[in-house]
Order: sequence, then structure tokens, then C-alpha cells
Amino acid sequence: MPDTDAPGVPPIALDAMGGDHAPDEIVAGAVRAVREHGVPVLLVGAPRPLHEALARHDALTEIPIVRAEEALAMDEGALASLRRPRSSIAVACHLVRRGDACAVVSAGSTAGVVATGKLRLRSQPGVLRPAIAVALPTRPVPTILLDAGANAEVKPEMLVQFAHLGAAYAQACLDIPDPRIGLLTIGSEPEKGNKLVRRAHELLAAAPGLNFTGNIEGHDLLTGVADVIVTDGFTGNVALKTMEGSVRYAFSELGATLRESHAARLGGLLQRRRLRGLHRRLDPEVHGGAVLLGLNGTVVIAHGASRAGGVSAACVLAAELARRGVVARVGERLASSRPHRLWGRPSPPASPPSSPAAPPPNPGDGHPG
Repeated sequence: MPDTDAPGVPPIALDAMGGDHAPDEIVAGAVRAVREHGVPVLLVGAPRPLHEALARHDALTEIPIVRAEEALAMDEGALASLRRPRSSIAVACHLVRRGDACAVVSAGSTAGVVATGKLRLRSQPGVLRPAIAVALPTRPVPTILLDAGANAEVKPEMLVQFAHLGAAYAQACLDIPDPRIGLLTIGSEPEKGNKLVRRAHELLAAAPGLNFTGNIEGHDLLTGVADVIVTDGFTGNVALKTMEGSVRYAFSELGATLRESHAARLGGLLQRRRLRGLHRRLDPEVHGGAVLLGLNGTVVIAHGASRAGGVSAACVLAAELARRGVVARVGERLASSRPHRLWGRPSPPASPPSSPAAPPPNPGDGHPG
């Protein structure tokens, strides 16, 4: 449980207008996070509907509201982050950048959240692309899968960096000192896969500071053979949604089977505690959502169809990530690996060159704040 009762802990900036069931379920989730888990929350969105929703929970004095003039629709893509600079997700990111919140939580459009996070929070030094990391419900500890949808097309060097991002996450949040890294492809042999995967395998095997254990296949996603599984965003997103659909189908079939006869119903009653525990462990809402790694701020993306329970779990996850300093841990790991050529620009020389120094940059050339 995050230590949110300590004085001075910044709240979570919750995008109250993002998600299929916003704002009612988002507000209900915020109330649960505050009352049941002690996680302080700021609701970001249109004040009038948020006031009405809070009043229904008798929570007007418990959760502040930060005005946002616009909202990203669930079907809007990355360009919406530019068209709507005062959207609820943009304001939430600004609160984190300003230090008024410790993390952002949104159940809105994934493309919109990723684009807005990159624009408002900026990537950490050396990060080629931020990646979405999801915790898969393996035992005894979860397995981190990334990228789960931020980057449909990548280069082999990016997969190596995703491995570093995932390793830092596993070290900080799962207390795994030397995470095992696996590369998702179509066969365990090094030569299996397309050009991207084969080249990534070579780079991962040679990368310093990574405990690369080799290729893994789709049927090993939930077996715990690796602590971090690396892939491109297209493949990762397909794999994740396939698993979610398979779990829903399995429980639907199990429920139908248990209703077929009196003996089956009796057996289900005798095992109901175990069945509920299994369902809870495999329910995506229980785990709080995905984490966007590689930005100068903590961003948690909840499932678009999240109800109050999923929103509350996402706020708890965001608070825990902030408490454990995941952003700083990622930065430290990237800084230690940056001299390697995979990080793009080479390190500056130890001594200044003999040529005259370049003139200072024009202050007007910088990026807007």
C-alpha cells in the first residue's frame, strides 16, 4: 500500500473525462481510491458534471476539481493532443510537470494519452521512444510486457531500450535485482523471426547490463519464463488483447459448464472461493492498467472500459509507482547505459575540441514550455 498518509505527498491527477464510462465511473473510482486506499486525487475536467457526480457520493469536500476546457474523445488519435491543448489529459500532465501532482491516470484514448504525455512531459534524456508496460498475472511475481501499443513500428535498437525500461520497472516495483529479459517471436532459436527480431536478438545478446535469456514464444507469455518480455507495440497489443479475450471466453465457458447440472452447480459452490480468486487474479481491472515508461513523469493508462474498481486500482498503482521512484530509476538505468552506441548521440568528448566554441543558442529557439 502506498504511503499516501505522509504529509506533503502530491495527489494523483485523474483525467475525469477519459474513458467509455466517464465521468461517473471515473469519479466513483476516485472516491474509492481516497476512501478505501488513502490515495489523494485531483479530478481534472469540466467542473459542472464533476460537481454533480461528487455530490452523489457526498464527496465534494474530499476531492478537489481542476478545470479543463476540453476532452479527447475515445476515437481521437495522436493529433488530437495538438488540436486540444487544454484537454483534461493535457492539464493533468501539466500538473505533474509543475509538481502539483505526482502522477497522471487516464482511461482515455491510448494514442491521445501517449501523444499528450510525450508533448507535455517530454521524454527522459536518451529515450528513443516511450513504451507501454503491462504486468501479466504470472506467478509468483508478474511478468512485464512491453511495448503494449505505443509504437507499432520500431527499430532493433528501440527493443534494446525497451528491455532497459522494463528491467528498471521490474527492479523498482517487483524487487527483482536482475530481471530476465525475453524477446517475443515465433521460435526459441536465435535465427527465428523477421529481420527486426533477428537483429534485436543480436543486440540484446551483446548489450551490457541486460540478463537476456533468449527468444520466447506466445505460449510462454504466462508461464513466468522471463521477468520482462520485449516486443514491438503492434505485436504486444495483439498479444495482450488476445490473452484478455481468451480469459473472458474461458470464464464464460466455465460458467456455462457449472450451470449445466445440479452436480456441476454443487461443485462450483464448493470451489467458489478458488474460482473467485482466480477470476480476480486474471481480471485486467484489478491490476490497475498499463504504465507509460520513458517520460519525465509517471503516467498510468487504465483500460478504456474501466469501471470504478479499475479506476481506483489505477490510482493505487500510480501512487505506488511514484512512491517507488520509477521515473528516477529508469533515468538512472538509462544514464548508466547511455555511452553505448544504442542510445543515439555519442557521449561528449572528455576534453573540449581545439576549434572555437560555438556561439550560445538563441533563447527564442527553445521549445515552448
